[in-house]
Amino acid sequence: MGAGTVLAFDFGTKRLGVAVGETALRLAHPLALIATEQTEARFAAVARLLAEWQPGQLVVGLPLAEDGTPQESTRRARRFANQLEGRYRLPVALVDERYTTADAESGLRAAGGRRAVSRKQADSAAAQLILQQWFDETRLSADK
Repeated sequence: MGAGTVLAFDFGTKRLGVAVGETALRLAHPLALIATEQTEARFAAVARLLAEWQPGQLVVGLPLAEDGTPQESTRRARRFANQLEGRYRLPVALVDERYTTADAESGLRAAGGRRAVSRKQADSAAAQLILQQWFDETRLSADK
């Protein structure tokens, strides 16, 4: 894997959490929340992020049931990943995202005490966990 920027998405029907990272550093950071259900508005926001960050790779969280089986949201996330690849001609990797939102909310609460965790924080932190998992998995496969 070459050096470059990677954007990751925590897909939801109402919101997209977004994270960014660099392949050289292999560290993910929460970036943004795209809070619209309208498809064209979503892709316009994605296009702005792509223009700003110029990623060479995209990553999308794949929501699976606890037992690893696909569900309706799995189909929707795969469709979103296919649309990203088709519209922007960038490689898109899928990462099992089971528990990332719950883990993100738990981590944010632990860091901030009892105060409420905002959706923006939780969704972009979930995208951060998805991207960090991708960095960790690609490091492991490169080391073999």
